[in-house]
Amino acid sequence: MELDWLKDFLALAEQRNFSRAAELRHVTQPAFSRRIRALEDWIGTPLFERGAQGAELTAAGTHFHPLAEDMLHRLHRARRDTKAVAEREAASLSIAATHALSFTFFPGWIRARLPLEALGTINLVSDSLEACEQIMLAGEVHALLCHHHPDAPGRLEAGRFESRVVGGDVLVPMCAPGSAWTLEGPTRLLGYSQASGLGRILAAAAPTLPGPAEVVFTSHLAATLMTMAREGYGVAWLPMTMAGEELERGRLVRAGGEAFDVQVEIRLFRALGGNNPGAALLWGM
Repeated sequence: MELDWLKDFLALAEQRNFSRAAELRHVTQPAFSRRIRALEDWIGTPLFERGAQGAELTAAGTHFHPLAEDMLHRLHRARRDTKAVAEREAASLSIAATHALSFTFFPGWIRARLPLEALGTINLVSDSLEACEQIMLAGEVHALLCHHHPDAPGRLEAGRFESRVVGGDVLVPMCAPGSAWTLEGPTRLLGYSQASGLGRILAAAAPTLPGPAEVVFTSHLAATLMTMAREGYGVAWLPMTMAGEELERGRLVRAGGEAFDVQVEIRLFRALGGNNPGAALLWGM
């Protein structure tokens, strides 16, 4: 069995559509279908029922779904933990950051403070907030950079960790230009999964919608939701640090007024009593 087969299976289980899942996995649909069939052959039973409406999990597929997620999570953790053992001695500073901030906020933020050579070797771990909190609690990184809202506290208790505000952001409901899905009436929502810090914030602080809404798609990646919103699948609350340029260029538009915006902080967390020189220097910048 190949690792990609598990990723393909989870993508199809989430998308319920071969063409969208193949696009998400960056392969052609025929190649994607062959890999799904290879996984079913390896297991020995169909995992999906194919139909005109897409693909639905069979009873066997439903049983295999959580097992596949767990296997993939364990394999990724084993790879990350093993790599961390080798890198810990060489890296002078390890930082965990959520996906959205890793790709947008972090590069400019770190460059504007000090030349990288002043901090020594930096190891950046990019993952969901849930995974970043886990590795922070395990002491595998020196600092954590994430979105934060006072109504949605995380797992890093004040008695063990301290934090400071290093920036700000705003979550704005966005959709495709001319989309039928806005906040003015019945709408389709593109939501964040439970592992997402932005999903945690919206669950606690999102304003009440004026009309009925249905969550039709979830992902812990803001970039995925941005793409889905741009393609007209629904409305997503997106961080301006990521989607601001899409808004300026007209590839996305507001799905509602500013009353629906959610103001958030960008915070840097570190463990109390840490003695890493790079982390101390970063904290003081």
